[in-house]
Amino acid sequence: MNGPFEHQAKPSDTTKPGPAPADGRVTPMMAQYTEIKLAHPNCLLFYRMGDFYELFFEDAEIASRTLGIVLTKRGKHLGEDIPMCGVPVEKAEDYLQRLIAAGHRVAVCEQTEDPAEAKKRGGKSVVARGVVRLVTPGTITEDSLLDPARANLLVAVTRRRAGDQAYVYGLAAIDISTGRFTVAEVEAGQLAADLARLDPRELLVPDTLIDDPDLATLWREIRTSITPMARDGLDAASADRRLKDYFGVASLDAFGVFTRTEVAAAALVLGYVDRTQLGSRPPLSPPAREAAGGTLLIDAATRANLELSRTLSGERGGSLLAAVDRTLTSAGGRLLAERLAGPSTDLAVIRARHDAVAYLVDRAFLREGLRARLRAAPDMARALSRLALGRGGPRDLAALRDGLGVAGVVAGLLTERDGEEAGDLPKKADLPNTADRPAELRGAAAALSDLAPELAGQLQAALADELPLLKRDGGFVRPGHLPALDEARLLQADSRRFIAALQARYVGETGCRTLKVKHNNVLGYFVEVPQAAGEDFLKPPLNELFVHRQTMAGTMRFSTVELGELEAKIASASDRAVRLELAVFDELVGVVAANAEPIKRAADALGLIDVTAGLADLAADLGWSRPEIEDSLAFRIEGGRHPVVEAALKASGGTFVANDCDLTAPGGKGGAVTLITGPNMAGKSTYLRQNALIVVLAQMGAFVPARAARIGIVDRLFSRVGAADDLARGRSTFMVEMIETAAILNQAGPRALVILDEIGRGTATFDGLSIAWAAVEHLEAVNRSRALFATHYHELTALADRLDNVSNATMRVTDWHGDVVFLHEVVPGAADRSYGIQVAKLAGLPAPVIARAREVLDQLEKTEREKPVSALIDDLPLFAAMLKPVAALPATAVAAGPDLLREALGGIDPDDMTPREALEALYRLKRLSASA
Repeated sequence: MNGPFEHQAKPSDTTKPGPAPADGRVTPMMAQYTEIKLAHPNCLLFYRMGDFYELFFEDAEIASRTLGIVLTKRGKHLGEDIPMCGVPVEKAEDYLQRLIAAGHRVAVCEQTEDPAEAKKRGGKSVVARGVVRLVTPGTITEDSLLDPARANLLVAVTRRRAGDQAYVYGLAAIDISTGRFTVAEVEAGQLAADLARLDPRELLVPDTLIDDPDLATLWREIRTSITPMARDGLDAASADRRLKDYFGVASLDAFGVFTRTEVAAAALVLGYVDRTQLGSRPPLSPPAREAAGGTLLIDAATRANLELSRTLSGERGGSLLAAVDRTLTSAGGRLLAERLAGPSTDLAVIRARHDAVAYLVDRAFLREGLRARLRAAPDMARALSRLALGRGGPRDLAALRDGLGVAGVVAGLLTERDGEEAGDLPKKADLPNTADRPAELRGAAAALSDLAPELAGQLQAALADELPLLKRDGGFVRPGHLPALDEARLLQADSRRFIAALQARYVGETGCRTLKVKHNNVLGYFVEVPQAAGEDFLKPPLNELFVHRQTMAGTMRFSTVELGELEAKIASASDRAVRLELAVFDELVGVVAANAEPIKRAADALGLIDVTAGLADLAADLGWSRPEIEDSLAFRIEGGRHPVVEAALKASGGTFVANDCDLTAPGGKGGAVTLITGPNMAGKSTYLRQNALIVVLAQMGAFVPARAARIGIVDRLFSRVGAADDLARGRSTFMVEMIETAAILNQAGPRALVILDEIGRGTATFDGLSIAWAAVEHLEAVNRSRALFATHYHELTALADRLDNVSNATMRVTDWHGDVVFLHEVVPGAADRSYGIQVAKLAGLPAPVIARAREVLDQLEKTEREKPVSALIDDLPLFAAMLKPVAALPATAVAAGPDLLREALGGIDPDDMTPREALEALYRLKRLSASA
C-alpha cells in the first residue's frame, strides 16, 4: 500500500483520464487539474479559480453531499459532462471545518503566478497552480477548525515482536497546533485503552497492522480517522536519522532513552508532518517519553459508561469533564481534559497536584486574583504554531502580546510577598510565600519569569489596537512605529491634500492664479495653465522647473520632477505601505521564533495555573475534600457524591444523598467485593459510578465530592454499567454485556477497581444467575480486585456468608400505601424484594397490567415458598459450595475412622491454584462427600 498522498492507480478514480473518443479533447485547464489530482488521489482537491475553490468529478459529488451545496456541471471532459461544485475563498475555512469533521482530507491548490504572466505565454495558457497545503484532521491549526479546549492529536502506531507470540506497540502523539510531542511503548493488552485515552483526531497505521486480523476489531471500533501508511522509514537506522534531522541534533540521548518501537512511531509521525506541511516545520517540542504504567488505564467501554468527557449521546454537557471544568483559558481546558482522560498512578505526581490545589483553596483572594487575570489570557501556544508555519496573522502576534502581559502579572501574583505588585489583593497574609509555595506553582512561576521582558514591550509598541485578520490587509502596525510607513499611509489616505498643497505652492512661485494640477491616464499628474501664461513657462527661469508636455486649444500642460515623484509615490503608496507592514510582521515573527521555547513553557505554565485555580475554586465552592492517596489496596469513601448528578439536582433545587463505600479487604490482601441489591430507580448505578468517578478525580489531582476519601492507587478502572446492543456487528445486548465482562475478568488485577451492574440479566434466569455467581467468585478469588457488583439476583447475597471478602449492601426503600419511596441510602444488608411492579407503576403501565402483575407475583411467591429457589440451587454442582446447615453426627461416627474429606480439604492451597485446578479439586471433594 502506498503512502496517503502518493499516487495510487484506482479504477474508480474519475479524474484519471481514460481512452479518449475519436473526437475527445482535453482542455489545458482540465489537463492541469488532472495532473494535480493524480498526485493527491486520497484528498479532495480545492482548485483555485478566481474567488472560488472549485471541485470536479468525484470530488465534487462527495463535497456536494457532505456540504449540502449544489452540484452543477462545467463543460465536458473526454465527451462527458464534468460534475462541479465550488465554495467561496472567503468562506473556505467554514467548509473545510465541515469536510474535516466528516473525516475527509483536502489538498488546497492555489494560483502560483500572476495571470498577466500566463498571458505572456499565449492566449490559451493556463495560470500555474500548485498544492500549497494538505489539510487533514490531525494537522489543522486554524482556530476556526479547532476545538479550543481539546488537543488535536495526530498519533502514529508501530509494532515490533517481543517474543514468539507477543508484540509491543509504539505510540507517538503530536499536536501540531501546540507543539506537544510524546512517545510511549505499550503492551498489546493496553493498546486499545491508551488509544482511547489519547482520543486522536487522526491515526497513522502501517498497512501491515491494518491488515492484521487480530487488530481488525480495534480499527473498526475506534472512532477516529485512520490513515494507512507505507512501511518506508520504519527501519531503525532511518527512523533514528529522521528524528535527529528534524531536531538538528547529533544524538537523541539529550531527549531521553527511547525504545526502537517509540523511535519508529516518532519517525512515522514526523514523516507525515513533513509530507502534509510541504516543507514548513511546526515548532514541536522534543519527544517526551511517557512512563510505562504512569496513567490509570481506562478502556473505551468504561469511558463511555462513566461518561468522562462525553455522554452516551456524544454531548459534552452532562459529562464529568463539563461538571468540573472551571478553566478560563484554552490551554487550561486542554490540560484539564488531558488529566481527566489519563489520571496519574504516580503517587508523587498526584500529591504534588493536591498540594497545589490545597494551597489555592486556602488562599481565596490569591485564587480570585489569578482567575481574574487568566480571563484575559489568549491561546499563546496555538498562535505561536500558526506563526511558525506561516499561517499566522496580526491577531496571532497580538495574542502573544496579550499573553505575555498576562504572564507577567500572574508571575507577580505568585512571587510578590508584600502585595505591592499583586494588584488589588486585600490581604498580605493571603499572598504567597516562596518558602511554602507548592512545587507545581513554583515551577509555573519560574517559567513565567523566564520570559524576556522586552518582548511584550516590542510587540506592544509595534501592533495597533485594532487588527485585521489577514496580514495582507495591512493596517496592523501602530502609527508612529515606522516613519516611512506613516508617510506612505499619509500619502495614500490624503493624496488630494498633497496635490492641493503643491498646486498652491506653484501658484505662489509663478504668480499664475489660474494654474491647476490635474490628472489623466495618459500624462498622469500635470500642471495646466492658460496658453498666454504658458508662454512664460517656456522661458527662464520657469522653464528650469516646468517641462512642457502638451499644448491644447487655449491651454498648455507641463510636468515637474517633483510632480512626477509625487505621482510615483501616490501610485505605489498602497503597495509600499503593505510591503513595509509585511516587513515589520516578518521582523516580529523572527523575534517571536527566537523566543519560541520560553513562550511555550509560559503558555503551559498559564494552563497549569488555570487548572489548579479552577479545581481549587470548584473544591471551595462545593465543599469537596482532599483525598488521601496511598500505595496500598485501601478504598474507603465517606459521604461520597456523584458530581454530575449532584450538580443537576442542585440546579433544580434538589439535594443529593451522600453514601459511604468501603472496599478495603480484611488484612489488606486483595480487594473486597460489595454486592448491592435493591430496586431499579433506587440509585444503584449512580452509586457505582460515583465511586469510580471519585477515583478518577482523586488520581487526576482534584479534590473529591466526599467528606473524606482514602484510596490506594488504582491502576485499571473497569465499568460494565447499562445495556446496549451492537446490531451492526451482529451483537445482541447480552453479547455486548458478556464481551465487556470477559474483558474485565481477563484483565483486572488486585489494584483494579471494577464496577459491574446487572450481569447476566440478558438471558434466562438460571443461565444469568450462574454467570453472575461465577463472576463474583472469580473477582474475589482470582482477580482479587476492589469491586462493586449490583444485581437483582438476591440469591447471590448468600456468597457473603461463604467468601471472606464479599459483603452485602442494599438501597433503602419504603413502601407507603402500596407505592415505593426511594430513600437513595446505601446500608449494609440485602434487599428482600425488587419492587419491580411499583417501579412499573411509576413508569405509567396501564392499571390492568399492574393488577395482573400483582396476581402473577403472588402466585410465583407462593410457589417459591413451597419450593424455594435456594433449594434448587443447593442441588447444582456450581453452587454446592454454598454453606448449608448440616445435621450433627453422632460422636461415634466421627471417631469411627479418618475424615477423608477434611484431609483432602486440608491439602488444598486456594492461593496457589489455577481456576482449572480449583474446579477439579471441587469435583474431587464432591466425590469424596458422596462416597462418605
